[in-house]
Amino acid sequence: MPADIFVRFCRLRGDEVIHVGATDDFGTPILVEAEKRGISPQEFVAYWGKEDQKDFNDLGISFDIFYKTSSKENIELVQYFFKKLYEKGYIHKQIVSQSYCKNCDKFLPDRYVRGTCPYCDATDQYSDSCENCGKAFQSGDILEPHCAICGSKPTTKESEHYFFELSHFSSSLEKWLVENKNLQPKVKNYVLSWIKEGLKDWDISRDITWGVPIPLEEAEGKVLYGWFDNHIGYVSTALKYFAEKGINGRQAWNSARIYHFIGKDIVYHHYLFLPAMRLGVGEFKLPDFIPTRGYFMLEGHPFSKSRGWYVSLRDYLSRFPADYLRYYLAAITPYSQLDVNFDLENFQKRINNELIANIGNFIHRTLSFIWSNYNREVPEPGTFDELDRELEERIRTIAKDVAQEIDKNELGRGLRRITEFSAFCNQYFQRKEPWADKDKAKTALYLCVNAVRSLAILLEPYIPFSTEHLWQLLNLKGVVHKQNWNSASELKIPSQHHIDKPTILFKRVEDMDIRKEREKLKKLSESTSL
Repeated sequence: MPADIFVRFCRLRGDEVIHVGATDDFGTPILVEAEKRGISPQEFVAYWGKEDQKDFNDLGISFDIFYKTSSKENIELVQYFFKKLYEKGYIHKQIVSQSYCKNCDKFLPDRYVRGTCPYCDATDQYSDSCENCGKAFQSGDILEPHCAICGSKPTTKESEHYFFELSHFSSSLEKWLVENKNLQPKVKNYVLSWIKEGLKDWDISRDITWGVPIPLEEAEGKVLYGWFDNHIGYVSTALKYFAEKGINGRQAWNSARIYHFIGKDIVYHHYLFLPAMRLGVGEFKLPDFIPTRGYFMLEGHPFSKSRGWYVSLRDYLSRFPADYLRYYLAAITPYSQLDVNFDLENFQKRINNELIANIGNFIHRTLSFIWSNYNREVPEPGTFDELDRELEERIRTIAKDVAQEIDKNELGRGLRRITEFSAFCNQYFQRKEPWADKDKAKTALYLCVNAVRSLAILLEPYIPFSTEHLWQLLNLKGVVHKQNWNSASELKIPSQHHIDKPTILFKRVEDMDIRKEREKLKKLSESTSL
C-alpha cells in the first residue's frame, strides 16, 4: 500500500516510474503448505499467484509488472548471481549438522522447524529468523525445536551446504550504510550494531526439492535458500519489463532511483544479505531508499491465520470499499517501525469523521449547490475579498505542501495536509453562506469547485476509485490518474463549465457493520482454537 501511494504520486508528478512486484514462490513455507493440501508446490503458487493478482487489482495496487520468483527469468538471474559469487570466491562449502525428522524421514530446513528464538526467547518462531526481534540466525541455533509437520523433536544429520561469505562485506556494508543519507536513522543504527557484533557467513543452500537448483554438478539435489533468490526477483522482474519495452534493462536499473518498500521483519535481509550480494556481483546498484514500516496488528493482536485472528483482504473487500482501507491505513501508518493497529472502531471513526464528514461533505455541498442553484453551470466569479484570496492562496500552495510530505515518504502527513485543506474549505463555504447572498455565492462556488478538483488530484494516490468517480462528476476530460500533480494548485475549471449530477461518493460505516465484523472475528477465533 505505501509503495502504491508513492508510485501514484510519482506518476502524477510526471516521473518515469516502474512499480514492480512478484509472488515469492520458492522455499520451505510453500512446500509445507502444498504438502498439507496434498498438491504440488507448482499448483500451489499458480493458484495463489492468480488470487494475489486479483486482490491487488481490486485494492487498486497499480503494478506496472507483477510476476513471480519461480519465473524462467528469475531462475536464470539467480543462478548467474550464484556463479559470479562462487567464481569470485565469496561462496564456500561447509559440513553442517541439520535438523532431521525420523518420523517424516526428511531434512528439516527453515520453516519445517519451529522453536524459541535464541536472542529474545520469543516462542513459535521459524528456525531461520525471529519475527519478534527481527534477527536472522542459522537453523541449528533455534531453541526447543520441533518438526512443523508432525511436532516431534528432530535429530541432527550432517549435510554439505554452501555458504555466502557475508562477513567479507562488513566494511563495505558499513560504508554504504553510513554514506546513504536516505535510510531511516533508527533502522540504519540497528543494522550497524549487528555489523559491530560481527556478521556470520550465511547458509544459502537447502536439502529440499522446491527452489532454484544450485548450478554446480556436485550440488545436484540441492537448491538455493529462498532469501537468496527472492529479492533478485526485484531485478529480474524489472529487467523483463524493460526487455518488453525494448529498453536496456541493466542500464535503466543502474541509472534509476530505487526504492524497496519492506516491513521491519526483513530488515536483516534487505540491509545486509541483499546489498552484500549485489556488492559481490558488482553489476546492479543497491537501493537508494528502503522505506521500512512496522507490523500490522488487528484489534491489538498480531494477525494469525492458525489462531483464527485475521481478516482476509477478500473478506474485507466483500464488505467495504477498497478506498476505505487505503484511506485508513494511510492515515494510521507512520514512516517508522511502530506497529500499526487496525482497530474497527477507530476505522469507523476515521472514515465517518474525516473521509465523509470532512472531505465528502465539502465535495457534496459544492456540487449540489451548483447543480441545484445554477443549473449545473459553474458561475462567473466577482471581485475576490480577503477570505476568497486566502482560499485561492491555499489552493496555489497545496500541491507543493502535500508533495513535500509524500516525497519524504511521510504518507500519513501528506494525507493530513489534504484533510486540513478540506477542513478549511468547509469553513470557507460556511462563512461565505452561499444560500444567503447569490452574488457573493458565485465567487465562492467558483473557488470551491476548483478546490474540489484539487482534492480529486491530491487524493488520487490514496483513494483512486473514489477520485475517478469524482472526476467524472466534475465532467472533466480524461481520467484523474493521468493529471499533472502541480495542476492541483491551479484554477482550471472555468466559469460556465457544466458538471454532472452529484451522487454520494462515500457511505457511512454503521455501528451494525462493526458489530458484525467483531462477531465474525470472535467466531472464527473460537472455532480455530477448538
